[in-house]
Amino acid sequence: MTLPFAALLLDIDGTLLRAGGAGRRAIQRALADHAGAPIDGAIASMAFDGMTDRGIVREALALLRRPWDEAACQAILARYVAHLDGELEPGPGFRVLPGVEPLLQALSARGAAFGLCTGNVVDGARAKLRRAGLERFFDWGPRGMHGFAEDGEARPLVVAAAVRRVSAALGRAVKPGEVLIVGDTPRDVIAAHEVGCPCLCVATGNFDEAALRESGADRVVPTLEAPAALELLLG
Repeated sequence: MTLPFAALLLDIDGTLLRAGGAGRRAIQRALADHAGAPIDGAIASMAFDGMTDRGIVREALALLRRPWDEAACQAILARYVAHLDGELEPGPGFRVLPGVEPLLQALSARGAAFGLCTGNVVDGARAKLRRAGLERFFDWGPRGMHGFAEDGEARPLVVAAAVRRVSAALGRAVKPGEVLIVGDTPRDVIAAHEVGCPCLCVATGNFDEAALRESGADRVVPTLEAPAALELLLG
């Protein structure tokens, strides 16, 4: 069966899984390492939804009134990844979201082209997916069609990089309109549309269906096991 899109690009947090606050705890520990002192509560007001890890570091350093530069960002993100596995393991609120594993199994069985489009750094993405038992579904080699925080601080740069990798993997120039972004936040919608991609939003993150429709998402579904989602993603 021919799928309706050349490729699907999936977000991670709020779309494939909920990490139970592990990412926030890990970045807070990394920032404390960088500051050389506890920063309890300093980033409690930050809404991470749809941000890239690089953007989170920039905003956090501004809240802490500390300078941002590339070396500091890289050092903090390295410490974040080092802390993340430990925060994920106990994972009191960690869970794979409804319909995700059957969807990935079905896409794999059909030989569909799909990858990740996430604000996570590569090693953070892999740690979360490994903990969820989902890492095996994604190609981590040179033909992987993904976009990560390493591709840019602004999310549209992540989307654009992933679309370029889709073209490379498929061996032809793929138009952005042929690539469906699947996410759970208004930032996913804005970034997708800026690049020219349609966006399906799923209300399994911190935004309900009404808010996602208001953001301009092309389609909104309650979960990835909803019939409307399966019809769109699997044809």
